[in-house]
Amino acid sequence: MSLQEAEKRALWLREKIVYNSRLYYENDAPEISDYEYDMMFRELQDIEEEFPELKTPDSPTVRVGGKALDRFEKYAHTVRMGSLTDVFSFDELRDFTDRMSAELGADVEYSVEPKIDGLSVSLIYRDGLFVKGATRGDGEIGEDVTENLKTIKSIPLKLKEALPYLCVRGEVYMPKRVFHELNAVREAAGQPLFANPRNAAAGSLRQLDPKVAASRRLEILVFNLQEGELYSDGRTAQFHTESLDRLDELGFTTVSHRIAVVGYDAVSKHIDYLGEHRNELPFDMDGAVVKVNSLAGRMTVGEGTSTPKWAVAYKYPPEEKDTKIVSIDIQVGRTGVLTPTANLDPVRLAGTTVSRATLHNAQFISERDIRIGDTVVVRKAGEIIPEIIRSVPEKRDGSEQPFLMPDICPSCGGRVVRDECGEGAAMRCVNTASPAQTARSITHFASKGAMNIDGLGPQVVELLLENGKIKDIADLYTLRVEDIEDLERMGKKSAENLVNAIEVSKSRGLERLLFALGIRQVGEVAAEEIAGKMRSLDKLYSATFEDFSSIKDIGTITATALVEFFADPTTRALCDRLAFLGVKTEAVGEERGELFAGLTFVLTGTLPTMTRDEASALIKQNGGKVSGSVSKKTSYVVAGEEAGSKLTKAKELGVKIIDEAALLEMMK
Repeated sequence: MSLQEAEKRALWLREKIVYNSRLYYENDAPEISDYEYDMMFRELQDIEEEFPELKTPDSPTVRVGGKALDRFEKYAHTVRMGSLTDVFSFDELRDFTDRMSAELGADVEYSVEPKIDGLSVSLIYRDGLFVKGATRGDGEIGEDVTENLKTIKSIPLKLKEALPYLCVRGEVYMPKRVFHELNAVREAAGQPLFANPRNAAAGSLRQLDPKVAASRRLEILVFNLQEGELYSDGRTAQFHTESLDRLDELGFTTVSHRIAVVGYDAVSKHIDYLGEHRNELPFDMDGAVVKVNSLAGRMTVGEGTSTPKWAVAYKYPPEEKDTKIVSIDIQVGRTGVLTPTANLDPVRLAGTTVSRATLHNAQFISERDIRIGDTVVVRKAGEIIPEIIRSVPEKRDGSEQPFLMPDICPSCGGRVVRDECGEGAAMRCVNTASPAQTARSITHFASKGAMNIDGLGPQVVELLLENGKIKDIADLYTLRVEDIEDLERMGKKSAENLVNAIEVSKSRGLERLLFALGIRQVGEVAAEEIAGKMRSLDKLYSATFEDFSSIKDIGTITATALVEFFADPTTRALCDRLAFLGVKTEAVGEERGELFAGLTFVLTGTLPTMTRDEASALIKQNGGKVSGSVSKKTSYVVAGEEAGSKLTKAKELGVKIIDEAALLEMMK
C-alpha cells in the first residue's frame, strides 16, 4: 500500500470508527458488530504503525471511548479509566507473554478473568460510605450516575470497614435472564428491542429517573482497585488478586471465575476454559482479560499512550455456523414497516438453538444475494441476536429462489410503499388499520407517556381483540362494563376500573394524543411542541410542510411524516371518530411563547407558591427548556427553600441563581 492509499484509507477508517464509537458509547445503538468494529480499529492501528506520519493527535487509537452526555453532570476521574489492547489470536497472546517475560523474568504470574460486556464505572467511598459513582466516558471525564448506581443491590452503600478513601472500578451489566424478560415486555408493547445486554445495561444506567434504573435489575462486578487504602493498618497489597480478595472482604462482588497462573500455557488453557463455559455464565462476556498479577511488576512495565502495557484483552472470535433458509416471512411492525425474517434449519449457536433471523430489508437481501433455500452463515450479534452474515453461493443446487418484497401488505392487503421518511430501504404498509399493526398500536396508545390508560396492557389488548370487543383505537371509547366483565381474567371490578381509566384519558389533550397516535418520528417532546403551536386537530389537517418545518426542533423528516399522516383518509377518519367520541383534540396547555426561547432552567428546592411541575409548565409555555441537572449550559437556576446540591453546583459554575419572584417577574 502506498502512502497516498494509506492516507485515504486511514481517513475513511477514522470517520467510520468515530461514527460507530459514538453510536456504541453515547447512543447505545450500534449498527455493526463488535467484531467488525474491532477489525476496523486493528486495521487503523496497523496503518499508523506502518506509516507513523499518518497518526494524528485525534486518532481514535489514542482515545478511550465515548464522551459524557450533557444530561448528566460531568465527573473528572482522578485516575484515568483506560481501555485494554485487544489480541485476536493465541499467537498475539504469546507475543504479549514473551514481552512480559523479557522484562520481568521467566516465571511471570498473570490474573486471567472474564471480560464482562457491560458499562465500566468507578465507585468512590469516603469513610466507608458510597459517595460518588461515574461512567468511564472518555477515560478522563465521565458522567455522574451516582443515584442510579445506588439502585444496584450488589453495590455496597457502606463498606464493612470505614476506610478513609477508596476508589474501585467495576462493570455494570444486565443478567442474561433479566435481559430476555425485558425484551419480551418491550416486544409485547411494540417497542424496539435491545440488541444485547450491554446496550440494555448502558441505557438503563443512563435513565434520568432512578426508579426506571432500579426496575432494570442491574448488577456489577468489581475488577480493579483504582486508588485508596485497602487496609486500616497501612498495609498495601502486593498482587492484583490479593486486592480483589480484600475487596470481597469489604463487601464488594468482584469478578468471578478469575485465576492466578504462571506462563503462557496456563493462561491459554484458562482462556479456553472460559470460552467453553461462557454460555453458562449469568453475564455476557466478549473475551478474557490477562493482567500481570504483581503490582510492582506493573510499575516496571509501565503504561502506553492510552492502554497499559501489562495487560491485554483476548477477544473470542464470533461463533459462525452454516444453515439453510427454509422460508422467508414478513413481519408488520406497529408503524407499518415490513421486515423480512428468515426461517432457518435449527442450528445450535452460542449456547442456544437458532431458528429465525431478521433480514432487515430489501437492500440487505440484495447486497448479500440471499435466496430462499440458500445455505447461509449465521452468528449472534453481541452473542445474543441471530444475524445472517452472507450466503454461500457455491453450495447452491439450482432449487434456490430469489426473494422479492411484496407489493401488498401480507396482513391486510393494503398498499405498500417505499419508506422515504428516514428508514432507508424499508417498505411500509400505509394502512394504519392493518391487523398486524393494531395490537401494538393500541398498546402504545394506552401507554404511560401517551394516553396513560391504567390497566390496558398488552395482554388485555389481545383479550379485547380476540373477543371482538375492539377493532381499533377508537373502539376503546365505546366499551361498556357489561361488554367486558365476563371476559376471562376480567370480572366486574376490573371492567369498571378499565372503563373509568379510558374515560379519564379523554381529557389528556392534543399533546398526548399526537404521541399516542404513533406518528413516525414524533416522540413525546415533539408532540408537545407541535400541539403548543398548532393548538387543534383542525389546524393539523390544513398544515403544510412549511408550517410543520417552522416549529422548533421539527426537521424535514418529521415534517414529511406529519404531512403524510394527516393527508391519509384512513387516519383522518380515525381522528374524526376519536373527536366524535369525546376525546379532546385541542391542546390543554397554554400556547407557547418565545420569551424563554434558547434558555435552560433548573428547578431546585421548595418554591413559595408553585410546585416544580407548575413552574416547569410555565417555563415550557414560554418557550424555555427545563433540565434536571446543572451545567455550564444552564441559563438560570430557580432556587427555593432547602435547595440542595444543584444550588451548590450553580454557585461553583457561576450560573445565575433566581427565586420564584424573579422568575414570575421575567414573565411579565
